[in-house]
Amino acid sequence: MKEFWSARARSLTPYVPGEQPQGQTFIKLNTNENPYPPAPAALAAIRAAADGTLRLYPDPECGVLRQALAETYGLRPENVFVGNGSDEVLALCFQAFFDPGREILFPDVTYSFYPVFAQLYGLDYREVPLNDDFSLPLEPLLGGNGGVVIANPNAPTGQAVGLDAVRALLEGNPRAVVLVDEAYVDFGAASAAELVGEYPNLVVVQTMSKSRALAGLRVGYALADGNLIAALHSVKNSFNSYTLDRLALAGAAGALSEPDYLRQTAEKIIATRARTTAALRAMGFQVADSAANFLFVSHPAVAAKTLLDGLRARGILVRWWDRPRISNHLRITVGTDGEMDALLSALEELVP
Repeated sequence: MKEFWSARARSLTPYVPGEQPQGQTFIKLNTNENPYPPAPAALAAIRAAADGTLRLYPDPECGVLRQALAETYGLRPENVFVGNGSDEVLALCFQAFFDPGREILFPDVTYSFYPVFAQLYGLDYREVPLNDDFSLPLEPLLGGNGGVVIANPNAPTGQAVGLDAVRALLEGNPRAVVLVDEAYVDFGAASAAELVGEYPNLVVVQTMSKSRALAGLRVGYALADGNLIAALHSVKNSFNSYTLDRLALAGAAGALSEPDYLRQTAEKIIATRARTTAALRAMGFQVADSAANFLFVSHPAVAAKTLLDGLRARGILVRWWDRPRISNHLRITVGTDGEMDALLSALEELVP
């Protein structure tokens, strides 16, 4: 029953997030959360900010955090935009940079929020098929479009492209914005942030939910030419000037003050990813090379849905989509060594 719904609301197929179980303890390998806690400086900053000043609105310009991000990436604050998680930042990008009637392009197997945003804002889009090995084809993404969106590393495949490919996209689309979603970049890919000063049509979006372990705080950001950042502020300030609260601003700035902690936790996840990949391949799984904090796997003899259900019955959650091309694949978040050992033990019971 959708009485009183707008025609647009009735037409939408919303994004479905990974399960967040209630009332039962699972090993959660389904939402790409970091298995390690946030940096101590982030937690200390949040505690310090939880005081009487919460009665006041936060800084609508997010000045301290934007300055910290600018210093982190060798940019200026005018090149930085922050929002309530990278999903909000991406949504604002779709509104700020893409127009109805100008077709935007993104891969057919990628973050499933992209078509949701396009539908929500009435944008024309086309899904470009990935190659058979799930690598990114560049030629179909060059020229004659209203914008290009890629995730690097891609989700859910985990595969990454180098900066030469990003440059090719930017130079092949000089009159359109190229949006590079780098939610997982710290786990093994090269960030295009260093290209911001060279290309006025580049937008890099990152999040503090993954490598910085602040998924519960909801902080995302965009790095781009000042002209594009101004467009994002124009859209944001047209409906909500206070996107980040005081605790989020403090915690995010605190996390940025401990780069060594980020590097150490990322290295632990990378090492666990390599060990788990080798073990899965030894068990007969096909595992895509990953530059993210998850693995994209399939087994030639056991259906992915069967594995999904078998793992859940054993207290382990992973991600599965009933979608063309990937319905026989699972996406498995890289957890702690102990969590991955439990996963491997469970899979040994499920595969011949």
